[in-house]
Formats: sequence, structure tokens, C-alpha cells
Amino acid sequence: MQHLASTLDDDGAENGGFDRRRGRRSLYAAQCIRDMIVSGELPAGDRIPERVITERLDISRTPLREALKILEAEGLVRISPNRGAMVVQLSLSDVEAVIEMLIGMELHAAELACQRGTDEEIAEAERLHHEMVAAFERRDLLGYFNVNQLIHLQIFLCAHNDALVRVYRAESARIRRYRFASNREPSRWARAVLEHEMILDALKRREGAILRELLRAHHWSGWKATRKVLEPSLP
Repeated sequence: MQHLASTLDDDGAENGGFDRRRGRRSLYAAQCIRDMIVSGELPAGDRIPERVITERLDISRTPLREALKILEAEGLVRISPNRGAMVVQLSLSDVEAVIEMLIGMELHAAELACQRGTDEEIAEAERLHHEMVAAFERRDLLGYFNVNQLIHLQIFLCAHNDALVRVYRAESARIRRYRFASNREPSRWARAVLEHEMILDALKRREGAILRELLRAHHWSGWKATRKVLEPSLP
């Protein structure tokens, strides 16, 4: 049955059910490859081995190529006609420029989030925080990081500014794997969890000015640790 589904995926079946299945497989493949890039399993500058990926994920070429197009739009992958898909390599100055912009955006979003966020949206931030702490306690680094990124996105969602959310999603995706690097330092990882406790408390109390300053310290501390890790490997 799986072989039949893969064949129909490649042939572009008329049945809408198969199209939806292919769409789900493309999103699944995009998430898996994204995680491989973030974790460093697929290093920056390396070609993505399509045959290995299709076998590992048990998918056909069509959803894989759709997944790569998703990642290309996010700035994680570059697709060349003759060389296939490559993991994008950024310079240290490229990453720092994006980090500076994202920090400025989140500091602005922080006060808006405290003013505009609904009780339900702030409760979602608290739920995500507990999920993140659970991942930390079981030492699931990638799981922790993924939920951590959702928490920061939730602050933007609480701000109710669609333009901020669009830019944040796009630019954050481009440097996602570089931000992950700071969590490889055990002491920084533990401190980040404590910092998030204070961030959540300020958000729940709707103390915008305090939340802004906590986020400022949190992000610059994280970037300092990230830069130390990245400097030896980035141009």
C-alpha cells in the first residue's frame, strides 16, 4: 500500500486524497530535513543527499522536492539545476545582522504583547513553557529548542501585529540552526531555562517594560554564547 501511494504521488493522482497525503508528506519531510539542518546532521555548505533522505523517510521524490522548495523559501536551502540542493552557508556577520534585527523586533513586540495579548494566548505561552521545561529535564535538546522557538513566536502572536510576525518567521527560520548552537553549552542551557521562568512571569503580569529588559538580557547572553561556538567555523 505504501508503494502504491508513493507511485501515485509521483504520477500526480487525480484523487484529492492522494494530493493531501502528498502535501502532508512534503510538510513532514520539510520538518525532518529542517531538524537535520538545525542539529548539524546536514552541515552548512553540504549537498543534501536526496536518495538517502527518500529512503530514510520512506517517501518518494516528489514530496522530497516539494519539501526542499519550502526550505529554499525559508533560506535554509539553495537549489541549483546542476548541483541539486545545498544547505545554505551564512557568514558570522550575516547571522549577527539578523540577530540584531530580531532582538529589536522582539523588544518592541514585548510591550505590545503585554498590552494586547489575550488571557488565552498568554496561557498558551505558559503551556509551551512547561513543555519546554519537560524537554530540558529529559535532556531532549532538539525538542527543547523547537518549543523554545514557539515561545518566542507566541510573544509576537500576542502582540497582534501581522507584519512583525511575517518578518520574524522568515528571518528566524534563516538562522535557526545557528541559534541552536548556544544550547550545546550545558551551563548556558540551564541559565536559559531560568531566564525563561522570569520572562513568563513578566508576560503573565503584563509588565511590558520588565519583559522587554528581560528579553534584551536573555537574547544578548544567548548570542554571546552562540558567537563563541560559531566563530571557529564561520567565515
